[in-house]
Amino acid sequence: MRIKNILFIMLFLCSFSLCAQVKTEKWGIFELTLNGPTDGNPFTDVKVTGKFINYIDTISVQGFYDGDGIYKIRFMPQKEGDWLYLTTSNIKKLDKKKGSFVCTSARKDNHGPVVVKDTFYFAYADGTPYSSFGTTCYGWVHQGDSLANATIKTLSKGYFNKMRMCIFPKSYDWNHNEPEFYPFDGTPPKNWNFNRLNPAFFRNIEKRIKELDSLGIQADLIVFHPYDRWGFSTLDRTTEDMYINYIIARFAAFKNVWWSMANEYDFMKEKTLSDWDYYIEQFAKKDKYHHLISIHNGSKFYDHTNPLITHASIQSEDTYRAKEYRIRYNKPIVFDECRYEGNIPWSWGNLTAETMVEKFWRGFINGGFVGHGETYVTEKPIKDPKVSSDILWWSKGGELKGESPERIKFLRKIIETAPPCLKPINLFSWMPFAAIGKEKEYYLAYFNDSQPRSTIINLPEDSFYSVEIIDTWNMTITPVEKKFSGYSLIELPSKPYIALRIVKQK
Repeated sequence: MRIKNILFIMLFLCSFSLCAQVKTEKWGIFELTLNGPTDGNPFTDVKVTGKFINYIDTISVQGFYDGDGIYKIRFMPQKEGDWLYLTTSNIKKLDKKKGSFVCTSARKDNHGPVVVKDTFYFAYADGTPYSSFGTTCYGWVHQGDSLANATIKTLSKGYFNKMRMCIFPKSYDWNHNEPEFYPFDGTPPKNWNFNRLNPAFFRNIEKRIKELDSLGIQADLIVFHPYDRWGFSTLDRTTEDMYINYIIARFAAFKNVWWSMANEYDFMKEKTLSDWDYYIEQFAKKDKYHHLISIHNGSKFYDHTNPLITHASIQSEDTYRAKEYRIRYNKPIVFDECRYEGNIPWSWGNLTAETMVEKFWRGFINGGFVGHGETYVTEKPIKDPKVSSDILWWSKGGELKGESPERIKFLRKIIETAPPCLKPINLFSWMPFAAIGKEKEYYLAYFNDSQPRSTIINLPEDSFYSVEIIDTWNMTITPVEKKFSGYSLIELPSKPYIALRIVKQK
């Protein structure tokens, strides 16, 4: 393969000049646009592939039809230098198109895709640590520009760095309006041509993926879900394959994409475990950039020991069990749903803000990651006649009304300024309190909703440590004047939601 690549490069350089090449930054997107046929069914009849060559590396990716006779091939280069490409197609007009581009170094704010690091953690491709502080807005991309723009404005405040979002529109309480676009040609509610996708639908989603990327937010794309009135949750295998191949070809080149096979996979009763194994295998095999892959549960956990699953996406309010799940699954643990701050009648959507924040702290302090959600009923109207005035963040986005986001942002700053890859550690002489840390250097402990007057901690005896008392609700950090070593008694303010940050003195 290496010799063939070198020969191809030599022949290519003989026929093309590299002097005026297009430049694409590392982990950016090189997009090739071609004109092709519109007759027949371009989604099923036309096949086009791009082979990208960087000396010894060859990566082939599928192209996709974008409507109006336009075919596109998207490629995310992961190595700097000269790249050559050659297309292959069953259509002569799209076949044997060749060219080149230069992959330049990434900009300062471009760290590449998120990957798993050291078994239980995440990092960007360039090694920069990443801790998942997610939120859920299932249908925000389907609400039209007015509300979607309001969502982006809210997200720009820096509370979260991951967004769980459905590709297909959702039908459920507080989300009964029709979407602006549909994934297939046809008319609602169920008059669809499942052999033809609607490029405008997917173009709208990628517009939002780009906006999230500009804010440093990962787009956790939910591939299937059960909350449906249009027939999108019961597609046949041929249609599913066309859909899966299309979203991989269209979205995988975006560096901030994650794949979530389902929201509440076990509530889709018509699908078997072998179906889910099949979907996971398709993404693992066909996504040449190896984006993160997960599957989310309703009442029954999927077996996250599946080696093709990169991390455990869990719905459970017991975020303190992160330590246990780390041992069980041996991979990063993400509580993507742990109930919601809100005031709706459903029990999963009426947590107090204090409890929401506590679930974040308990999840992180036990070695996991936690996601936020908000379900406050509001009558505040949005100036768009197509959008209901009853808008919940969890379903449609818009504006956050709860008190937890600022406090989650406060925790995020603490975690992101700590040493990376903090592991669960035995700091206390007695449970149930937990801590994470880097042995002999840094410790972060949390006292849940308890109100202790003091605590005894077991520090190394050969060093001295500074201690700060963190009020996680009032978002204050108060240094303790004394320095500590060995078994130490630390006075506490007899309040709930208190944490300690302990750092070795140089």
